[in-house]
Amino acid sequence: MSNRSEVREFLAARRARITPAQAGLPSWGGTRRVPGLRREEVALLAGVSVDYYTRLERGDLAGVSEAVLDAIAGALQLDEAERTHLHNLARTAQTGPRRASRAGRNAATRPEVRPEIRRVLEALTEAPAYLRNGRRDLLAANQLGQALYADLFLDPSRPPNLGRYVFCDARSRTFFPNWPTVARDMVAALRIEAGKNPYDREVSDLVGELSTRSDEFATLWAAQQVRFHRSGRKSFQHPIVGELDLSFEALELPADPGLSLVVYTADPGSSAEDGLLLLMSWAATQEAARPRTGT
Repeated sequence: MSNRSEVREFLAARRARITPAQAGLPSWGGTRRVPGLRREEVALLAGVSVDYYTRLERGDLAGVSEAVLDAIAGALQLDEAERTHLHNLARTAQTGPRRASRAGRNAATRPEVRPEIRRVLEALTEAPAYLRNGRRDLLAANQLGQALYADLFLDPSRPPNLGRYVFCDARSRTFFPNWPTVARDMVAALRIEAGKNPYDREVSDLVGELSTRSDEFATLWAAQQVRFHRSGRKSFQHPIVGELDLSFEALELPADPGLSLVVYTADPGSSAEDGLLLLMSWAATQEAARPRTGT
């Protein structure tokens, strides 16, 4: 993925979605030849010259200051995730491909999971939980997490990947009753990750694979949406226990940059709480039925 093309497409897409009225500018009537704001209007709102903003939107963020980035973000009415994405793109432009690629290798997309993290997962016995990286690989999960995503863990490839499951496994469309929302969130999260280091080979390979295998992914990817996925609610139609409506929290791990611990919980007294108890029982039965090796 080219940093310049990422910058160009992102800024153009954000500019196209804002009308003069939304930006507090007069439209002066008549027919506009471009959707949304013109480049000169963004430049006016950001307090920079038209030539300078045009250079930025053509993909050249080298040397741009944080103050200017914040001014552009304000003019384009970017939210927190979009601002972060713009700053990530600028940071990559400052470092260049070689250094950015080296940084991507240092923050490996599939590191070893520390024993301490595995113990934390094992201690969470009443809540599905898993460890993920930015690429949405599931690096580890507790027993209930594996039971919740049982179909995903049937995939022989390791580590299992949520993006591949959502877009390439037909079962995901039943498993996620709100599949279109899940799909949009997945693409937006992967776009954030790609913006951090567009030279990360594993991320770009995954994006290329999904773009080739799924027209829906390719369409969503072209929309240039970015979004944080830190907390919220998610509905499941589990093949064993039926409907589950759960809250989730994605907890970043400062000692393990790029990794998040995702934990699902049910509202007290809800049918989802009953469903999780049933899922715990089923998971224990499955574990007991597994053949044991050794003496």
